[in-house]
Amino acid sequence: MPRQRLDDATGQGGWEEIKAGAPWGAQSHPNQTGFAWYRRHIQISTAPGASPDAALLIPAIDDVYELYWNGVRVGGLGTFPPNVDFKSSVPAQTYTLGPIRDGVIAVRVLKLSFSSTDDGTAGGFEDPPRIGSPEAIAMVKDSLDYHWLRLQQFGFGLTWLYVLTSFLSLAAWLRDRSQKLLFWLAAYTFMPLLELVLNGLRLPISGIWLTFLIQTAIELREISQWFLLFYLLQLEDSAKLLRFLRIVAWINLIAGSLDGALSFLISSLPGATFAVLDALLTALILPAETLPIIFVLIALFRRKRLDAARWLVAILAFSTATWYAISNFADQGVRYTHWTLAPRMRAPLFSLFGSSFPGQSILRTLLFASIVYAVLRYAADYRSRQPALEQEYQNARELQQILVPETLPEIPGFRLTSAYKPAQEVGGDFFQIIPLEAEHLGSTIIVLGDVSGKGLKAAMTVSLIVGAVRTLVETTASPAQILAGLNRRLNGRLHGGFATCIALRLDPDGRCTLAAAGHPAPFLNRQELELPGALPLGIIPTTVYQEFARQLQQGDHFALYTDGLLEARNASGDFTASTGSPSFLATTPAPSRPPPKQ
Repeated sequence: MPRQRLDDATGQGGWEEIKAGAPWGAQSHPNQTGFAWYRRHIQISTAPGASPDAALLIPAIDDVYELYWNGVRVGGLGTFPPNVDFKSSVPAQTYTLGPIRDGVIAVRVLKLSFSSTDDGTAGGFEDPPRIGSPEAIAMVKDSLDYHWLRLQQFGFGLTWLYVLTSFLSLAAWLRDRSQKLLFWLAAYTFMPLLELVLNGLRLPISGIWLTFLIQTAIELREISQWFLLFYLLQLEDSAKLLRFLRIVAWINLIAGSLDGALSFLISSLPGATFAVLDALLTALILPAETLPIIFVLIALFRRKRLDAARWLVAILAFSTATWYAISNFADQGVRYTHWTLAPRMRAPLFSLFGSSFPGQSILRTLLFASIVYAVLRYAADYRSRQPALEQEYQNARELQQILVPETLPEIPGFRLTSAYKPAQEVGGDFFQIIPLEAEHLGSTIIVLGDVSGKGLKAAMTVSLIVGAVRTLVETTASPAQILAGLNRRLNGRLHGGFATCIALRLDPDGRCTLAAAGHPAPFLNRQELELPGALPLGIIPTTVYQEFARQLQQGDHFALYTDGLLEARNASGDFTASTGSPSFLATTPAPSRPPPKQ
């Protein structure tokens, strides 16, 4: 770079002559970083009647610079070490030089370390500076800003369509938060606005912070696209695939944020170290860019019966991800490979009304349109299915009202109370109270339990259990045998689920015999009883259950409950035992009548 001499001589032993219309990396100093000086002696002549002052316009200098006019600093952009910072993609800067007509312009430049995707051609002036009257320079700047604005008009318009879609999707998700597809659509369509604010408005803020935030925003955009495609292709039935996606998402978000955070060390790390760290973090990120391709292949392999709208999304996501992944792979180490594939892929395919359309932008626009169309189809189908779903739930609620007694029978010597409040529209909790006859006349069987899961499936399982209980009670009064019979009947019918249950027999003399199958132990006078451990129903068909007996006395309070009582929360989200309890049953010997004698 220029020698430290302050004369105007060029050639051997003096300043090197270099053009200001292109970076030095594209001329005679590729891959060059560090400090440099530009210097030129100029004479200014003005037209009659023109302003006596002169102004200078600098379109762009990579990365940090300060400007001197006749040895006096008149401006700059960014800050030099030790507190280095730079401004990224800001508009052209203008500086007033005053009425002096003869002088030396000197520019001190700092080119920071290259990243793993830099081709080594950057450094110094990117376009030639211009000098003239303040009015003429202002007109040139306005022309440059207008030209830039015309190039961005399509991107701005598309971004606001994204924002509108994000707002509508978020509103729909807030109405029904079980629709995760709508949440991820809202997240994905919000990302272009975030990227526009950070990278598209040429804000004059710290380039170091911008680099960090932009890299993080890019990873958030990719992650939201993965989840959106995951739910669009109806892959959520695979718990392992969902867990894998979450792990990859966290890895990429952390690696991407760390990659962006390297900008904070750009002036303190040697250039080679900076490039190696950047390449290592990028190597963690790049493989995940193939996730949309993997999801589409999985959906094809599983022969998912998706409508045409979802398959259109899959095809465009596959194409977009392939294009993006290839261009990113080709960009890595381009200073050494000299591949031209990535620049060709980023080049505009055509221009329309002053806006350029590269392949990646076209594919992402088509992908966005297909996603919106697919989600609209999804919302329409969901609304059309709502009446049928509501009818199903209504039938399940009516079924459960039959399976859970609304009125309790009278049991001589005892007073019974119960409470039931489903945690969802249809719960999986149940209890039955069945008076016995024949040799156990006067005794009562009480069965209480909880089926894993919620909804219509749980209600149907409860109906199976209640029917089996009433059949078993006709042949046995033993709580342990009732549970064993239930266990055999439920084995293989719960599809990976299970049911907890407790069965007890209340005899007229106050004797209580009970057995439990993985159910929470009851309370006697606020003291939890100790029961032998046992497996829930429906897991192993040969499970043997043990019985436990307790003599109830006058005034005793005996309580049975399901685990919903322990998990219940109040309106503020705090745990409470007073609201949200799926079921509760209490038996108390009536104090007005002493227990029957044996």
